[in-house]
Amino acid sequence: MEDNQTSNINEIKPAKDTLLVLNIHNNTIEMVKGIDKEGNLQTVPPENKKENDQLVRVDKHGDLFSNFFSNFYRQLKNPTHFNFFKVLEYDAVDTAKDLQQYVDQASPEEREQLKEYEILPKNTNPLKNQKTMENNTDNQEYRFQPEQIDWKTMEKFGLTQEKLEKMNALDPLLRGYKTNTLIPITINLGAAVSKMDVRLSLQEGDTGDIGIKLHGIRREPNLNLKFLGHEFSEEDKKNLMENGNMGRVVDLVNPKTDEIIPSVISRDRLTNELVAYRAEYMKIPDEIKGIQLDEHQKQTLLEGKPLYLEGMTSTKGTTFDATVQFNADKRYVEFIFDNNQKQHHSQSQKENNPQNQNQHKNSEPPRVFRDKELDDKQYEKFKAGETVYVSGLVDSKGKEYQGYITFNKETAKTDFSFTNPNKLREKAQPSEAHKAQTAVNTDGKTNEATKNIKEPLQSKQQEPANKQQQEQQKKPARSRGRKM
Repeated sequence: MEDNQTSNINEIKPAKDTLLVLNIHNNTIEMVKGIDKEGNLQTVPPENKKENDQLVRVDKHGDLFSNFFSNFYRQLKNPTHFNFFKVLEYDAVDTAKDLQQYVDQASPEEREQLKEYEILPKNTNPLKNQKTMENNTDNQEYRFQPEQIDWKTMEKFGLTQEKLEKMNALDPLLRGYKTNTLIPITINLGAAVSKMDVRLSLQEGDTGDIGIKLHGIRREPNLNLKFLGHEFSEEDKKNLMENGNMGRVVDLVNPKTDEIIPSVISRDRLTNELVAYRAEYMKIPDEIKGIQLDEHQKQTLLEGKPLYLEGMTSTKGTTFDATVQFNADKRYVEFIFDNNQKQHHSQSQKENNPQNQNQHKNSEPPRVFRDKELDDKQYEKFKAGETVYVSGLVDSKGKEYQGYITFNKETAKTDFSFTNPNKLREKAQPSEAHKAQTAVNTDGKTNEATKNIKEPLQSKQQEPANKQQQEQQKKPARSRGRKM
């Protein structure tokens, strides 16, 4: 018995981390106990700390602490009112007192230096991120280095560092993203060689090694099966198929840890793969193309919902309207361009409804076609139903192309053609040289120069072609049709 007591007394408990908090409204440093049901922060003043006071205790392991603090921060009411600092549990009281003295005497410049020691959740607070809308990953830090990539495995797919650089595919890989376009690879199995297009990404394994993941093309996502514990509703399926984003935050289950993770879901439009993204990591800009977002609009986007914005200004200075929404695959707020082009069965059923057809007639033509914004002159012609030439379009392989678009007011869709449909119609019409032939042979009209000729007129014929027809023309004959 005595040995057991001695053993318990002498047992060395592993060190844990805890949190100190600075309330920016009253400049008070306290120790964190937790969060109550209403999301209010529970704290203990260091001078009133008792032995039985239970502080927040977290394992020192980096990932465990990061995951804990991200969830902690998300549940907290008014998190921006507090600055948090991570310290050893055993040093918490002394550190809190020292930090309070520093805060009481610090100048504004010295207070600013405290931010170097402040901790924030992963990717920081979503409401305080970018000032402008990001449509690429240029401002993201590199997560991997080229030397970490298993180039021997890459070579088995017919890929090298130089080849990926030429395809502009290496940069997004190093930033932790999938490649922006489909990459052609070759899989040599000895007896069989398979070629396919995939998107690539890099993933860190449990042992720290960097693996290569292939995202192959699927015919369509299987939305009838549960996805990480979530069962798709009919509205979910419709949204994913029509614009690629499910449109709401749902609780997903991590299959390895059983952790419940509020997330948004999108469909990779290149591969039809379903992609989930933690809601706590979502970044919402303060401004989108000249439009300052208010808190309600930001919250709408944080909930995964689409947001329609009017009066945005393009890089060319023209104004346009569009829907924006957070995309889990791209990890940023994207423009939803020209939804009328999305071909979906449920949509076609709606178009067969007379009521919907009347609504189509009143639909406003889109300002943007396949990511290409029309200028004012183009848009006026397009809006009036005229055919407009558009250049600088980019296909899924990154190649530029051009063509002609016309807005169909009956279906509210944009018709595209590589050749000018007006020119095709003009070619389909008879030229001046063929008008007499068409009028006489097809429309039953008469021509004074050929009205008595019994044979059908030949191509480009507008007068008697031989002596026989000349004799026929001299003789009076019954009229074969209306006078031209």
